[in-house]
Amino acid sequence: MEILLYVGGILFMLIGLGLSIGLHEVGHLVPAKLFGVRVGQYMIGFGPRLWSKRIGETEYGFKMLPLGGFISMSGMYPASSGTGPAKGVFRTLIQDARSANDETIAEGAEDRVFYRLPVWKRVIVMLGGPAMNLILAVVIFTVLVSGIGVQQGTTTISAVSQCVLPAETTATECTAADPLSPAAEAGIEPGDVLVSIDGAPVSTFADATAVVQRSPGETLDLVVLRDGEEKALQITPIAAERTITDASGRPVLDAEGQQVVKSVGYIGMWAQMGYVQQPISAGPQMAFDTAGRVTSMIVNLPARLWDVGAAVFAGADRDPNGPLSVVGVGRLAGEVAAVDAPIVDRFAGLLSLLGMLNIALFVFNLIPLLPLDGGHIVVALWDGFRRVWARLRRRPAPAPIDATRLVPLTVVVSVLLIGMGALLLVADIVKPVSLFQ
Repeated sequence: MEILLYVGGILFMLIGLGLSIGLHEVGHLVPAKLFGVRVGQYMIGFGPRLWSKRIGETEYGFKMLPLGGFISMSGMYPASSGTGPAKGVFRTLIQDARSANDETIAEGAEDRVFYRLPVWKRVIVMLGGPAMNLILAVVIFTVLVSGIGVQQGTTTISAVSQCVLPAETTATECTAADPLSPAAEAGIEPGDVLVSIDGAPVSTFADATAVVQRSPGETLDLVVLRDGEEKALQITPIAAERTITDASGRPVLDAEGQQVVKSVGYIGMWAQMGYVQQPISAGPQMAFDTAGRVTSMIVNLPARLWDVGAAVFAGADRDPNGPLSVVGVGRLAGEVAAVDAPIVDRFAGLLSLLGMLNIALFVFNLIPLLPLDGGHIVVALWDGFRRVWARLRRRPAPAPIDATRLVPLTVVVSVLLIGMGALLLVADIVKPVSLFQ
């Protein structure tokens, strides 16, 4: 059964990846057609064709390797000028790219080409793909946090400490000499539901914790619901040293690398964990927070890849928050699906992975280098800048940029991307990231 669940998690992620890629290409396809560009192909995957069907002027289909997708738009670049045979490797590459581009321009449809579109339309077409991934991530995260909820402490008390143990002790049980905890002294019992504290309504355990932590030594009015009736209590938090954490739950360090501690109020009770539904705005916020973290990782990608290489070839520890290949994401999905936990926990975990995958597709495709979408956006914006500059100087509009001249750079970027993918693939096979490492 565990193996079936593991395989099911991988299939969930593969299907989710396929849908994400398909919608990414739809994000390019729809505005391109709306703006009148002739689209010859819409394909999911690379390599040999598995299936295709022509509808109108566009061939829709699937290819063997489901690691991406593309649409073939007519005239991504200006038609070639018919120069003579190319000499040299790079010139040959440029000439081949021009020839391939010329083949996309159908006879009689010379005006339905991408490069002739106004700059703003070209930007919309190229932004459409990443935007679809962002929208999909927002939808997934909204379902996750507003539909299912975020697992956090509820207002129901699960346990109460009967005493306050000295900080330096290794004991785990109370003795007669140990003082009562503030919660026990106030008469709080497991099963009580927090209603209000210090006159403020309580909707989550975090609400009560915030009041307690800022009130050491102060007597607070506490209202709990017990057996269907509200009961008024009074509680006085004691001061305790606690490690300060950031928004991600990691300890905050000082200039010397030591954990920052702070004296806060403590009463000695714990909450029952459960899913708490968040406001509808929490989904978009989660998506943009995740995009910020992914952007930070991509900015530091060379160092991250160096660490991955060190893990593979030098036996160093693998960073669990580092980049992954499709195989690595599939492994994590399998582990999430097979873990011994309630089905809602596993489904939430799979949705979270799929949301983060779409954010990664969104951010990565906006890198301003060809052949990525961000590279095409930069070319379009530069073309627009040249036209505006010529207009300001009262000169004729310049010819559209021939981006085929950038093919050598595109090849270098493509080789680097293939190398990165190969390294991550090897790392995820020989030294995979695991939920339980």
